[in-house]
Amino acid sequence: MAEPVLALKDAALTLDGNAGPVEILRGITMEVARGQTLGLTGPSGSGKSSLLMLMGGLERATGGTIACMGQDLSAMDEDRLAVFRRDNMGVVFQSFHLIPTMTALENVATPLELAGRRDAFARAEAELKAVGLGHRLDHYPSQMSGGEQQRVALARAAAPRPALLLADEPTGNLDGANGEAIMDMLFGLRDRHGATLVLVTHAPELAARCDRVIRLRDGTVEGEDRMGEAAE
Repeated sequence: MAEPVLALKDAALTLDGNAGPVEILRGITMEVARGQTLGLTGPSGSGKSSLLMLMGGLERATGGTIACMGQDLSAMDEDRLAVFRRDNMGVVFQSFHLIPTMTALENVATPLELAGRRDAFARAEAELKAVGLGHRLDHYPSQMSGGEQQRVALARAAAPRPALLLADEPTGNLDGANGEAIMDMLFGLRDRHGATLVLVTHAPELAARCDRVIRLRDGTVEGEDRMGEAAE
């Protein structure tokens, strides 16, 4: 059996609050197979986004283990984690996180330049064209709609050809039509680049397109639905 892209065993996250320690995640054990699409659902405060952050090494587990592509994330210092994310992951946030002083092309090319890719701008242009923004290369985020900014964020995440694509409420700030378009693009990126996709969503229609859906409640796994398995 192929090694899972993600393997969590008894993963926990406890943060300090004003009234003392707060258990955000408790004993999460799960695996995500290569090429699979996993949806994380549950009510607000159930721990969905925190779990995604643990998977991406953006938050450090306070208990248990998290392995990504066979590498123990908890054993890495911040510098190693940053390089590992750069080389293996793409992350898409609900609030875009574009650099306001950079054009769409520069936003997408920046992580490629940091990785030392000589074709950074050519690849960035190709990815922007792939998400329908070939006419927006020289526009700044403030000159684009929310849907267009999320497309830039998708292109930036996909440009390095990550093995793992993480998306936190990628349609949360968009209207119905733009949300539908972003959903199509997310799954298109998975199909085009063969990435494993993990996404947090409140949208039933987005969850329904995933191979598996894990339902969280109060920091634990409440249940799992299998919508159909990805091809091995």
